[in-house]
This record gives sequence, C-alpha cells and structure tokens, in this order.
Amino acid sequence: MKKISLIHKLEISKKNFLEISKSITQPDIISNSKKYKILLEKYKKLKKIVSSYEEYNKKLVYLKEINFILENDLDIEMKEFAKIEKYNILENLSSIEKKLYQLVFFSKEEHVMEEDYRKEAIVEIRSGTGGDEACLFVEDILRMYTMYFKKLGWKYKIIYAQKGGIKGYKEIILEVNGEKGVYGNLKFESGVHRVQRVPKTESQGRVHTSAITVAVFPKVKDIEVNINLSDIKKDTFRSSGSGGQHVNKTESAVRLTHIPSQITVECQEERSQHKNFEKAMIILRSRIYQNEKEKRLAKISIKRKSLVSTGDRSVKIRTYNYPKNRVTDHRIHKSIYNLIGFMNGDIQEMINLLKFFEKK
Repeated sequence: MKKISLIHKLEISKKNFLEISKSITQPDIISNSKKYKILLEKYKKLKKIVSSYEEYNKKLVYLKEINFILENDLDIEMKEFAKIEKYNILENLSSIEKKLYQLVFFSKEEHVMEEDYRKEAIVEIRSGTGGDEACLFVEDILRMYTMYFKKLGWKYKIIYAQKGGIKGYKEIILEVNGEKGVYGNLKFESGVHRVQRVPKTESQGRVHTSAITVAVFPKVKDIEVNINLSDIKKDTFRSSGSGGQHVNKTESAVRLTHIPSQITVECQEERSQHKNFEKAMIILRSRIYQNEKEKRLAKISIKRKSLVSTGDRSVKIRTYNYPKNRVTDHRIHKSIYNLIGFMNGDIQEMINLLKFFEKK
C-alpha cells in the first residue's frame, strides 16, 4: 500500500515537473523575475524527484530482464550471473525507494531545515551580564568566529556594531557568506556563552563570570519572506558609530520595526541611509524567517536533540574557563582542554560533535 501511494505521488510530481518545464520557457514568466524564481526553485526540487524516479523505473525494467533469464535461460553460468545481478538491483531499488520516500513524504518543515543548512548566515553577538568584561568577551568571540571563517574561506561583513563603554562591543551583527553550509555549521552557536576568567580590571586576581548571547539566523532572499512595506515603520537617526564629522551632520542610521511581529533592527555602519536600509532589511528578513520557522517547528515532532538544534538564546550552551584552559559545551557534556586553540578559531571539532548528536 505504501508503494502504491509512493508511485501515485511520483506520477503527480512528474506531471507537475513537465508543466513547470514548459512554463519557465514562456516569455511572460521569464519577464516576471519574482514568479520565474519561484517556479525555478520548484523545477529544481521536482527535477531531483523525477530523475530518481526515472532511474528507479530503469532498474525495474532491468529486473524484469534478469527475472526472465532466471526463469528461461538454460545456461548455468548465465543464471549464476543473473542471481548476483538480481541481488545488486534489489539493493539499488531499495536505496532509491528510501530516497524517493524522503523526497516525496519528507515534511515541508524538514525540507526547510535541510535547505537552511546550506544557507549563508546572520550572526548577532550581544553582551549580557558582566558589564565591561562582557563587552570584551563579545570582541573575543567575534575574533574566534572571524578566525574560524578564515579557515573555511568564508567572507563576512559587519552590518551593525555598538561599542562598549571602555573596549569591546555591546552588540555586533555580521553577515557571513561562503560555501560548505555556513548556517548549517553556525546554527549550533545560538545561545548563552559564559566566560570564567580574571578581568583585566580585577586587582585581587578573582575569577569573575560573565555572559554574552549569540543568535544565528539563516540569511534569506526576498522571495522566501513576503514583507509588505506598509507593515514596516522606518525611523532615522544620527549614527553613533565611526564616520568622522559625517555622523553628526546627517541622519544616516536606520531603525526598522516590523509592526505585525514587533521585531526591530537597526543599522548605522554605512554613510548612506539607503545602504543602511538595505542592510537592516537583510537582518529583518532573516529574523522574521527564523521566527516563523520556530513557530512551525513547535508544531511538529522531529527526532532531534532539543537543546542542540533549537537555537534558544536563553539556554546556557557553553562555558569558557580560562584558569583551567577548558571549554565545555553543556548540551553534549563535552570539554576540550585547549581553550587557546578554540579561541583562535579551532571550533570545528565541537561543531562536528554537535552535528553528530543532533542526528542521533
């Protein structure tokens, strides 16, 4: 019964694929960039299904030929060969079937998670408890990430930065671009990062505990999140960041508020109000997308480690203990006794372990 249902779904997918294949070549579709992009995405997804389905059907035809040989051929050697081939074909068919079930019956939310893995990312780092020490740790974590990006050949841009009282940052937001699944690696960094060390301002050598928060969102395109401009309240103000005399003369900084969700973002890194608006929209779009995704995931049950993949920013995920040269991830109870290396961007070992535990 399951196989009949699968074949039925596959035939529908094949029919839709043929229809879309014709549609995307039509001049009126090509001229409508938004519609064309949406159809092209559907075309790519259906092509994977149809290609696997065609391969499946070829294997079935070959299986019939092998069965005919087994039933009718008198040559013993040929029959022995056919037996081996039949075993291999049945293995292949089973593998393709599993792949097709996943492609056809995989829930929309799980597809979204899989696609998100390959996306680029928005990374937000904010100081929490600990005053100036927390601001300094934001800067340290920023350095850790940028060194990690360099190892993987990723590029990053600072979208927003708010300096700390003495040094460091109260908040910094990055756009991270590259291959090899940027968001799929960085998503595990969302949460509270706690540091235990002796602050430079501490005269008696006492260890203090401070905390910062990291939030990682998949960077999304405008076609993935439909935002009505009428739902956005735009405010402008004078930048408090770098920029020389310019910051005191023009209101180039931009604050956007998405009225339905009450999500607010600011950007003041650029000298142009227009460029700040564009950057703020990138952050806003990603936050809205993440907000909607979390709502969907709350409604479904997926086999996953709850704390490993929720990205909850209120959860304490990691402690960096300087006196003991130790970094501990509390979600998987893993400690690495090479804090210096870790802070120099050697974080892939921990990320790989988090990926492993998420899939268990």
